[in-house]
Amino acid sequence: MSAEPVRPFVVGIIGGGQLARMMHAASIGLGIRIRLLAEGPDVSAAQVVHDVTVGDYTDPATVLAFAADCDVITFDHEHVPTAILHQVEDAGVAVRPGPDALVHAQDKVVMRERLSAFGAPCPVHRVVSDPDDLRAFGDEHGWPVIAKTSRGGYDGKGVFKVDGPDEAGTPFEGLKPGVRILAEEFVPFTRELSALIARSPSGQAVAYPVSETVQRDGICVETTTPAPGLTEEQAIGCQQLALRIAHELGTVGLLAVELMQREDGSVVVNELAMRPHNTGHWSIDGSHTSQFDNHLRAVVDLPLGDPSTRAPWTVMANVLGGTVEDLPSALLHCFARDTRLRVQLYGKEVKPGRKVGHVTTFGADLADVTKRARHAAGYLMGEDV
Repeated sequence: MSAEPVRPFVVGIIGGGQLARMMHAASIGLGIRIRLLAEGPDVSAAQVVHDVTVGDYTDPATVLAFAADCDVITFDHEHVPTAILHQVEDAGVAVRPGPDALVHAQDKVVMRERLSAFGAPCPVHRVVSDPDDLRAFGDEHGWPVIAKTSRGGYDGKGVFKVDGPDEAGTPFEGLKPGVRILAEEFVPFTRELSALIARSPSGQAVAYPVSETVQRDGICVETTTPAPGLTEEQAIGCQQLALRIAHELGTVGLLAVELMQREDGSVVVNELAMRPHNTGHWSIDGSHTSQFDNHLRAVVDLPLGDPSTRAPWTVMANVLGGTVEDLPSALLHCFARDTRLRVQLYGKEVKPGRKVGHVTTFGADLADVTKRARHAAGYLMGEDV
């Protein structure tokens, strides 16, 4: 009698963006089968995954039918309603990260309240009910202030810098029902950092080297790993903070903790993301185990891999849509100029400012590594480089 064939572990990914596309690439060597719930038939990940369901991730019936053929569910984004994810769990399918953890990445008010409860460093903050309440917060804590919608914001959307009392009404314009406004002190940070960790259901966790990130208009444009000038004590402190947040919230998979560093070297938590993150893309080529590999390992509870760097310095630069539409052809120049350049294109139509890919460089000379990354990304965006 022949033995029954071994069925591969099936991981369902909700969301068809470039994060799911890169998760799929990592799944191949792990022997994991990916199922995808995508927003459309031609989105980034749907171009490479063969098992694709096109449907609405906010529809319970759609999500439950998709999950029924999966061993575990994970995410390309954090926007699936937690009530639906509780139904998936009740149906016997694992959700990682689970809805009780994921809500902290979905709702900034919930996140701030929970982080503050266990002593994680946060900006001074308060939920404000109307423009007058926001003005009172600004008068009390100083102008400008930052106002954020509690839900729905990403890549700088839903975040407002309010310079004075006359602008206090702006964050409330067009506010959707059930969405609150969170007022925060303006933090005069010197730079932004990102601390990424991976955590498995069995409790194993690993921390990636802390990266310095450069943001423009709320969008990450470049990361340098490890963060230049960060002392060993500061780096360990950031990693320990991220590990503690993961433990306290019960996250499974990748957790990205975006930090603002003050002039005195101290940090405060800015945002959380509970899935592979743009600031960790450097790890595909710059780390012994990429964030995508470790995310999938965590999701299926395999031992986690070494997150340390392969070279002294790694720089990742995003390719934001510019004047170059034929990106594959533009690689002729980039690869001829830099034979060690690494590129990921996302299969997206080029639109102004849209993330359509990223480049990664690495080496022993930070100035050279940075120059190479900026040249390649600039060329792919049509800049005069």
